Amino acid sequence: MEVEGAKSSQPLSLDQDQEKGPQNVTAGDEHAPPTAHTIDHDSWKQVGLMLVTSFNCGWILTFSNLIMVPLGWTWGTLCLVLVGFYTAYANWLLAAFHFIDGKRFIRYRDLMGFVYGKKLYHLTWILQYLTLLLGNMGFILLGGKALKEINSEFSDSPLRLQYYIVITGAAYFVFAFFIPTISAMRNWLGASAILTLSYIVLLLIVLVKDGKSSNSKKNYDISGSEVSKVFNAFGAVSAIIVANTSGLLPEIQSTLRKPAVGNMRKGLYSQYTVGAMLYYGVTVLGYWAYGSVVSSYLPENLSGPRWINVLINAINFLQSIVSQHMFVAPIHETLDTKFLDIKKGMHSGENFKRLFLVRGLFFSGNTLVAAAFPFIGDFINLLGSFSLVPLTFMFPSMLFIKVKGKTARREKKAWHWFNIAFSFMLTIATTISAVRLIVENIKKYHFFADA
Repeated sequence: MEVEGAKSSQPLSLDQDQEKGPQNVTAGDEHAPPTAHTIDHDSWKQVGLMLVTSFNCGWILTFSNLIMVPLGWTWGTLCLVLVGFYTAYANWLLAAFHFIDGKRFIRYRDLMGFVYGKKLYHLTWILQYLTLLLGNMGFILLGGKALKEINSEFSDSPLRLQYYIVITGAAYFVFAFFIPTISAMRNWLGASAILTLSYIVLLLIVLVKDGKSSNSKKNYDISGSEVSKVFNAFGAVSAIIVANTSGLLPEIQSTLRKPAVGNMRKGLYSQYTVGAMLYYGVTVLGYWAYGSVVSSYLPENLSGPRWINVLINAINFLQSIVSQHMFVAPIHETLDTKFLDIKKGMHSGENFKRLFLVRGLFFSGNTLVAAAFPFIGDFINLLGSFSLVPLTFMFPSMLFIKVKGKTARREKKAWHWFNIAFSFMLTIATTISAVRLIVENIKKYHFFADA
């Protein structure tokens, strides 16, 4: 899309056409740029279900350790609530800017570029895609861990994690090839919802059993020096942000039928009620059951029986195949729009070969990196801190000031300037915390000669 907003002296305005009824937006429609993916097609219920299932993916099995252990009961509970509300508000605000001056913005970078110019276009592109790339590598790693846990139930000497990472990457590739877009996921969301509820219910049952049957007194103390506690706390805040937001709301919103703003907000209500109740429930109960010794991959703590452990890991792996697809969709859309003929079907003729090659190269590269760096989660925390904080909190307030600042009340403008300043400081603090963890893990894995 042409980047032009920063050059215009005319005030920007939200487009009222967003309230019209459903209509088809094709690749050549004047309201949206050309794209190989489907837009203006899905219902809010479909998107809401996708958000609930996708945010209750395998990542929630790490949150008891990443969030509650560094924060403890009081600060952990308080931060879960406050950060959850803050991210819900930020996404609710961002959804309002899907239409500006008669244009529909189906990509986050197009929106920021139109309002602020080329520099923000490229910055948004870099921040968003680094987050999505590293997030997908984390999905591959978690899928590999699930398969390894299954194998370890039947073998005293399971294969190395890297073998399971390769299997996971191959499974993700197959799904992304045959189900290439977010809209195409609709026939799989029902199965994904059943899988999500199944493994979470089984997990909660085991957590309650283990928590009640523990003979020894559980320890909830926060360990480490005062300095490390502060750094770890900021890392935990980063994890809460990752639990609640994705940095790709405009891309998800692009699939919705009009009124896209209202429908997106309905989908967000589903995520921050039903969805949050599930992943917060697992986070809190996992910490309650095992205390400060809870594993960074929760199924490693489960007492059994064996069949439940196997079933939870198997369902988690299958569910992740579907849920990971949403979090990497903007990258697929960019590659598909560039290399495929958007006037033809995605699986027709030459597009079939190109799609196979594009998906194959993408997942081959991500799988290779995930296999090479078993502590990839720390790199994800870094980019989650460095990029997800501004994408979620800072940029929506910047949009408000540019688009509605001239007509907004003084207290509203002050609030959004505060958001920008606070987001900037939070980005710095969480990034320093993530860098510190990365350095510690690099030393642990002997990448330095003096380690």
